[in-house]
This record gives sequence, C-alpha cells and structure tokens, in this order.
Amino acid sequence: MDLNSASTVVLQVLTQATSQDTAVLKPAEEQLKQWETQPGFYSVLLNIFTNHSLDVNVRWLAVLYFKNGIDRYWRRVAPHALSEEEKSTLRAGLITNFNEPVNQIATQISVLIAKVARVDCPRQWPELIPTLVESVKVQDDLQQHRALLTLYHVTKTLASKRLAADRKLFYDLTSSIYSFACSLWNHHTDTFLQQICTGDEAAAANSLERTLLSLKVLRKLTVNGFVEPHWNAEVMGFLHAVFERLKQFLQCSRSIRAESICRDRLEKTIILFTKVLLDFLDQHPFSFTALIQRSLEFSVSYVFTEAGEGVVFEQFIVQCMNLIKMIVKNYAYKPSKNIEDSSPETLEAHKIKTAFFTYPTLMEICRRLVTHYFLLTKEELTMWEEDPESFTVEETGGDSWKYSLRPCTEVLFIDIFHEYNQTLTPVLLEMVHSLQGSTNVENTNAILIKDAVYNAVGLAAYELFDSVDFDQWFKNQLLAELQVSHDSYKPIRRRVIWLIGQWISVKFKSDLRPILYEAIRNLLQDRDLVVRIETATTLKLTVDDFEFRTDQFLPYLESMFTLLFQLLQEVTQCDTKMHVLHVLSCVIERVNMQIRPYVGCLVQYLPLLWKQSEEHNMLRCAILTTLIHLVQGLGADSKNLYPFLLPVIQLSTDVSQPPHVYLLEDGLELWLVTLENSPCLTPELLRIFQNMSALLELSSENLKNCFKIINAYIFLSSSEFLQMYAADLCRSFCELLKDITTEGQVQILKVVENVLKVNPVLGPQMFQPLLPSVFRGIIDGERYPVVMSTYLGIMGRVLLQNARFFSLLLSQMACELGQELDQILGNMIEMWVDRMDNITQPERRKLSALALLSLLPSLNSVIQDKFCGIINISVEGLHDVMTEDSETGTYKDCMLMSHFEEPKATEDEEPPTEQDRRKKMLALKDPVHTVSLQQFIYEKLKAQQELLGEQGFHALMETVDTEIVAQLQEFLQGF
Repeated sequence: MDLNSASTVVLQVLTQATSQDTAVLKPAEEQLKQWETQPGFYSVLLNIFTNHSLDVNVRWLAVLYFKNGIDRYWRRVAPHALSEEEKSTLRAGLITNFNEPVNQIATQISVLIAKVARVDCPRQWPELIPTLVESVKVQDDLQQHRALLTLYHVTKTLASKRLAADRKLFYDLTSSIYSFACSLWNHHTDTFLQQICTGDEAAAANSLERTLLSLKVLRKLTVNGFVEPHWNAEVMGFLHAVFERLKQFLQCSRSIRAESICRDRLEKTIILFTKVLLDFLDQHPFSFTALIQRSLEFSVSYVFTEAGEGVVFEQFIVQCMNLIKMIVKNYAYKPSKNIEDSSPETLEAHKIKTAFFTYPTLMEICRRLVTHYFLLTKEELTMWEEDPESFTVEETGGDSWKYSLRPCTEVLFIDIFHEYNQTLTPVLLEMVHSLQGSTNVENTNAILIKDAVYNAVGLAAYELFDSVDFDQWFKNQLLAELQVSHDSYKPIRRRVIWLIGQWISVKFKSDLRPILYEAIRNLLQDRDLVVRIETATTLKLTVDDFEFRTDQFLPYLESMFTLLFQLLQEVTQCDTKMHVLHVLSCVIERVNMQIRPYVGCLVQYLPLLWKQSEEHNMLRCAILTTLIHLVQGLGADSKNLYPFLLPVIQLSTDVSQPPHVYLLEDGLELWLVTLENSPCLTPELLRIFQNMSALLELSSENLKNCFKIINAYIFLSSSEFLQMYAADLCRSFCELLKDITTEGQVQILKVVENVLKVNPVLGPQMFQPLLPSVFRGIIDGERYPVVMSTYLGIMGRVLLQNARFFSLLLSQMACELGQELDQILGNMIEMWVDRMDNITQPERRKLSALALLSLLPSLNSVIQDKFCGIINISVEGLHDVMTEDSETGTYKDCMLMSHFEEPKATEDEEPPTEQDRRKKMLALKDPVHTVSLQQFIYEKLKAQQELLGEQGFHALMETVDTEIVAQLQEFLQGF
C-alpha cells in the first residue's frame, strides 16, 4: 500500500466508518477489514492518528484499528504477520512525539505501545525505555504527562508476563530504572504538597496526576521487579516512605474542598498507596515482615482511634481493614504446631503480631467493630424504610467484602475473633450480658447497639459453641424479643431471627424446633417486609439443616407455604423474588409428596411470573429450580402442569433461542424429572425431543443429562419414541462416537443396551449401524474395562434375546473381516471368557452366562471347543447370584423376581418415581430376573447330553476342570 496515494483513500473510508448511517458505515467497515492484512495499512493509520488537525472521531477509529491489528498481526507466527521492516518503522513512529492533545486518544496510544512492548521489548525495541525516561524529564507539561502515561502502561504490561525468561528481563528493567522512578515520584509528590500549601489548586491537580502515574509505575516495579525485595534498601525505603506520605495526604484532605477535582484524585492516590502495601504483602509476605508493626499501628490508629476522625473516608477504611485482615490471616506468619518445623521468618512475623495484638488492643478493636462499625447507619435505616427490598439485597452481600465497608468489617471481625477467640470471647460475652432483657423501644441507640452485638454473636457462632448455651438463651430471652411487636423494635426482631439462622446448624436442640416454627410462622406475618424476608431466609436454613425432621414441620407446612407464597407475590425486585422462590423450593424439596395439597396457588402463579420475567433470565432459572422440586413433589400428578411446563422446557432447551445460554442446565434437569415422573407419554412430550439433536451436536458438559433424558424416553414408551426418533438418534450417536471421551462412549452404549433390554426384537434393527463396532470391539479386546463390559452387555442381549439377528450380525462380520463364520464366533467366545472379569455388575455377569449358555445344545465344533470356557463363566455366574437357604440348605437365584413390589423409601430417601416403577415392571420381563440360572444350566447341559449321547457328553465334560465340575454339581443338587 503506497503511503501517499493510500492516505487519502483510507482517511475517506475511516470518515465513512464514523457515520451513523448504516448504509455508509457497513461498506466502510468491510473495506477496512479487507485492508487489515495489506502491507503499509498500519503505517497509514499511524500517520492519520498522529495528525492532530484531523477529526477526533476519525483519529480515534484509526487508533482502535491499529491496536486491534497489533493483537492479530504483530507476532511473527501470526497469519498475515506484518513485515519486520514495517514494524521497525511503526515502532520508531510511535515514540517520535509524546504530544497527543486528546486524553482518550493518548491513553489508547499508550496502551498500543505497551502491546507492542509486550512482544518486542527489549530485544527488538531496546530504545523504548530510554526514550520514555528521557521524555519524562522534559519541562513540557503535556509531553511529560504523555510519556509518563506510556511508561506506566508499558511497565504494567511487562510486569504481567509470567515466563521465567520474561521475569528475568523485568527484573533487569526494574534495577535499571527503579532509582529514577523513586526520585520522579518524590519530585512530583513534593511539588504537589507545596502547591497545596500555597493554595494553587489548579497546579496541584496537575502535579497530583503525575504523582498518581509515577506511583502506579513504582507499584508495578516494587511488587513484580524483585525476587527478594527486602534486601534492597531503596525498595524498603520507598515502602516506609509510603506511610509518611499517606499521613501527609490524609492531612491534605482536610484543606481540599469535597467537590474539587483535586479531592477525587487525592482519594485515588491515597487508595493507591494502600494497594502498594496490600500487593507487596500478597506477593512477598516475608519481605513484608519489617512492615508488619508499622502497618498495624498505622491501620489500627486511623480506623479504631480518634486519629482518623475527620480525615478517613470509607474506601480508605476498607483498605486498612483488608491490610489488618491479610496480616492476621497470613499463613506465612503462622507457626507450625511443632515450633521446630517453623522457619525463622515465620517465627519473627508471629512474634511481631503477638506483641502488637495485646489484650487492650484486641478489646478496643472488638468493641469498636461492634459498637461503631456494626451499627446500622442513618442511610441504611432510611433505605430500610424507603426501599426495603434493596436493603435486604445490600445486607445479604450484594457487594464484595473487599470493596464495601459493612461486609469488610464483618469479615475482619470473624478473622480476628477466630485467631484470638480465647481473648475476645469474654469481651463479647460481657457485651451480651450487659444487654439482658428487652430494650426500651423508645431508645433507638440502645436498639442499634443490641442489633450490633447480636450480629457479632451470629458471626462468631462456631467460635462460641462451648461458651454460649444457645438453647437456654433462645427460650429465656430471644423468643420473648421476637414477640415485641412495636415498630421501633423491628431491627431486633430481624436480627434475632437472623441470629437463630446462624446458630441452627451450630447448636440448637431438635425438640425446640416446633417452638421455632411457631415463631417463624408469626414473623412471616410481621408488618415489616425486611423482617419477613429475613424470616424466610432462616426458614430455609432450618429446613436445610441435617437435623430437620419432616414430622415436626408438617403441622406448620400449610400456613408457612401460604405465607411464603404471599411474600413471593408481594416483593417486586428480581433478586428478592429469586430469594423467596429459593426458600419455597427448599421447603418443597424437603417435604416432597406432602406438599401436594398446598401448591395450587403457586402452580397458578408461576406462569404469570414466567411471563413477567422475560427479561430476567436469572429469575427464570429460579423458576425452573422451583418447577423441578414441584414436579418431584407432585409425582404423576405433575401431568396437570404440562400446559405450562412443556413450553418452558421447550424454550429452555432450544439452542436456537438466546435464553438457552442461561436456562439450558436447569431446563434439562426439569425435562428429566418431568419424564421420570410422567405416568404416560403425551404427543407434546414426544415433540419436545426434537430439541435433542442440536443438543447432542453441542457435545457440552450437559451431555450426561441428555443421555439420561433419552433413557427416560426409552423407559417411558420405547415403541412410540423409537419409531419416531431411532434413526436420528442412531445417526447422532455414530457422529458422537467419532470424537468422544470414554465416559461419553459408555453413556451412548448404555442407551443402546437399554433399547435392547426394552425392545429385544426391534431394538437391534433400529441401532444396527452401531453393532458392528461393538462386535469388533469385543474380538479386538477393547482395552478399557468399562467399555468392554458395556460391549459384552449389548452383545449378551442380542445373543440371548434375538438369536436370529445375532446370526445375521455374525455373517455380516465374517464378510467384512474376510474370515470364516466359525472362526469369528470362536474368537468372540474366547475373548468373552477371557475378559469376563471386566464385568463388575452382577446383572451383566448373569446375562453373560445366560447368553453363552444359549449357544447350547450344539454340534458345532467351535462351540464344543469353547465348552470349558462357557461352563467356567456359568459357574462364576452361579457364585454371583446363588444364595443358600439357611433352613433347607438349598440354593436359590437371588435375582429372580416373580411379582411387582412397590419400591419403598425411608424418610431420608426420595419416594420412588414413575420411572422407578417402570424399571421394576421391565425387570419382570427381563431374562436376568425371570430365568433361574441354576435351572437354565441344568436344562442346557441335559439337552447337550441328549444331543451327544452319554459317552460324547462325558468326553466334553472332561475338558472342564474337576474343581469347577465339583462346584457345578453342588449348585445343581436336587435337579
């Protein structure tokens, strides 16, 4: 691409690509895409975006195309890679001037220079860093800032490389510029502080921007540029200076107006100081040992004493708490139980921690956390009144603990209490004892203090296990507090029911559950929505607990379910509806069939909620989960839900519909439980299977559930289902088997095995294309035992239940392999006998014995030659299935089933599904469960004896080991 002639054309197309008119925009984008691989295109782009006289939007687009081109074509091995000559020209052009006037474009140029540096610096671009360092020193403000911005992005990018050779290069880079970076940072910091003192806020804002950028550079160099940074005096000097600078900047905040741009940058810089310390602690815990004392003193001083009043802000408090937490929890600072096994560095760090966290310090931290930071703020109380649902979402962890003050204080409390529980338990218990009895409903401050203390007791529940008699406390005080109905007391009602939820799995007597259920039922009728939502959460924790007993809960089920349903209708926010639905799902899951009389209202409401949640896929996921438990609870009665249920399954499992990305996993689970509980196959249920073909093509982690669904259709109505879908399924399976894991292969083979079990006559014909590979796998001696076992299970079904088809298959294989029919048969029997140990399931082992015995009686010399192996397998089968009757001393086949028995389930087990019943009915027709192996062996041997005559049969039996014969005779006593 000739630069002079091309520049005008490219500029014109870029201008068109900024158009709002799609008729102009689309062709321009297509043209630019074609030029991406043209030599010289990126040189033209460089000329355009460095020409400050051109339109900003055009220059912006040129930068973006250049940046994307680096990602795709800069590396030598990339298809259509840029030539070395053009790359050399571009590198030189990128660092010729650092004078971009537009901030957004300057940032993009810095980022793309960093992208090039990641590939080329320092080997192909040794001049980059020296050029940046020199440019940072110039007096021109704009050039200095842009060079510093670029230096930051370059160091950030190079610091992120993880290969050993790249790490070494970054260490070398750091050692060459660290002193300069420190002096640069100090210079800009001092300049800023001087300008603040003289009141020159505009100049101070510019200096602060440079302070921030130079500190960002230093952060990357300090954290990533040294193997053992504590040996470098300059690094440790910088880190100690951070504390002094932090104090200076915090003091500065007093004199800067809240609405000033300088204030915002100042707070960003203060947070960046704390990030330097947190990153250094994370990456170099032992190097940080020298900073532990100072970090703790600094953080505790500003967060837990009056020193911080008037200067600290929320995000700074969060960062200081994170610093304390990381020091307290750091495994590098925890000695082994056997002190001799601990390193000197660990012992030194532990010693510093222990010396700092004295009883007075810990007591003050604990008291301040509880009585200051745990208190509900005016803003939170206002939100409670004005937007209760948002309040509950915030309270249940809407934000990460790392960045939000309330969760951060709670996590710090938990960690400190866990680490120093022996010291802090008496402190917290004394706070609890001081709050005995109900609190004056007019005393808002006392109510908030009690709320905070109860919060602490809930958070520390596991640590307080041996120190608090929670059952007595519940009966003697907490229950009474739940019954105080005054509106001002609602923080305590909410906190107490939350507190019970925290203790329910720690220490709560089973016989107190009915009293608790009574309290929960009352609170679900509380006037306050927040209290009701919190109560629903505790109900979920209660029914989820392993000591939950259905019989205790049943008297309250109807009223609880009705109240939860009313709550679901009342709440409006998506998150809250999801939460209440989840509670309902848990209740349905735990009581199972007992829910049937009470679900009518929910069943009627869910279609409306589904329609309303069209734009909220996560709420739809919650609805799917609820439907799964509903179907399981309703069993065969779930058929009444089909008008709503089946379209939901159809949409959720249709990969051509965008929502499937969110709904597929739960949709498949719902589809499966619907089939398992379906009393019969309906046309609509059959039609949904049209979605399966595309699902099998996905080959995703959902394949396992897809195979379960296919099996469920086979058990539900094999003839209708296979008549419609067998050919498609067989094609899909053949494609899948070309590239699938061993586990996936077994899942497919199990489907085929189930088809043969349910329909032994038509099944082999429907899946005929798959059977030659099964036969071949057997005679080739498939190396994976689990696959071989399934192969033998399939072939056993064909041989035993469809001998005619087996003969046809044997002829087909002889033709394909160019071998004699008898030779193929002999090879198969030999491999079957040899690999019998691969079969671990007793049903398949008995099936193998029945299948091979079905070859008898025979005059075929090959079968007679393998007679010994057939008898060996038969005797093994007898050992597997025969049990001795202790009264009569005779043997009987334990796998025989003569009549249908309703599957039983204990309270801890799920009740049997319709599919469980279908499997039982199928077993009544299965030779494995209807044919006595003992009787079958006797009849086959008798027939063989009649065929060969006494002498011939005796000669045949002599091929069998005498011990095996003796065992066989013992099993056949009485015949």
